[in-house]
Amino acid sequence: MGLRILYFLFTFLLLLLSRSSCCDLNSTTATKHRHRWVEPTVARTVVVDAAGSGDFLSVQKAVDSIPENNTIRVVIQIKPGSYIEKVVVPVTKPYVTFQGAGRDVTSIEWHDRAGDRGPDGQQLRTYNTASVTVLANYFAARNISFKNTAPAPLPGMEGWQAAAFRISGDKAYFSGCGFYGAQDTLCDDAGRHYFKDCYIEGSIDFVFGNGRSMYKDCELHSIANQFGSIAAQDRNSACERTGFAFVNCRVTGTGKLYVGRAMGQYSRIVFAYTYFDDVIAPGGWDDWDHTSNKNKTVFFGLYKCWGPGAGAVHGVPWARELDFATARPFLVKSFVNGRHWLNPSDA
Repeated sequence: MGLRILYFLFTFLLLLLSRSSCCDLNSTTATKHRHRWVEPTVARTVVVDAAGSGDFLSVQKAVDSIPENNTIRVVIQIKPGSYIEKVVVPVTKPYVTFQGAGRDVTSIEWHDRAGDRGPDGQQLRTYNTASVTVLANYFAARNISFKNTAPAPLPGMEGWQAAAFRISGDKAYFSGCGFYGAQDTLCDDAGRHYFKDCYIEGSIDFVFGNGRSMYKDCELHSIANQFGSIAAQDRNSACERTGFAFVNCRVTGTGKLYVGRAMGQYSRIVFAYTYFDDVIAPGGWDDWDHTSNKNKTVFFGLYKCWGPGAGAVHGVPWARELDFATARPFLVKSFVNGRHWLNPSDA
């Protein structure tokens, strides 16, 4: 009987030790796998100067100099000037930063339109019109402007889409940048993106795509002569985590604007703490084609917006005023998983 008691005591102690070890292991594993922000080391800075005092005369030549499958931050410092060129950052060149001298003094610009012919004789179409296209991950841009200088179209004109910038890479950051165009200025195509203190100008759908993006403290400026629209978001499934969140922004300019259009069946757009000038079209929102019952599937939200145009933004029943619990996921950088890849001081 005594041996049996000792056996059970010994087994019980082993079980306790085992559970303690498992807890320690789980704790270590949790710590090991806890995400935290880590910025790659700055390997080098290269200088672009059209006047000839830098390492390169053009931005594209500087991009070309970066090795493929780059793993360290490369800053391309772009001196004041207007760089008239079309630039592509390929998917094989992540961790690139465009550093301008100020969005009013440093710009990259081109003039393609969707109806123009490319080298193969085919129409470019919208996504290939961008003056600057970024396909790589971990791109950043600071204090620089991107422009498409093609003339602004009138509503209904075909083939005049003209993007200034296309971002198709993941985890991209923009601070103090300008985006200038008319129809389809900023192609927020795919991936997670954070825009801070940026100026975005256009007339029709001048922010569009299926990105998962936060716009913080930005100005959205319309140059529409008649009717225009700010954002067209292309989410096509309720399972997609994409959408546009505009937080503490300003909507200014001319014309009568829709603040959002349902480019996708499950389009998702939220404006929070945003000022609307008296430029909003009656109804405020557009369901794109009026035939797909998108007003039953889209997520168009408002939270504590203000200004003389704010009343019109509430003009349709399917764009709803959110309570704090529903709005909160769109108010913080975790909407784009920012704690895992944004420098805390940048957000």
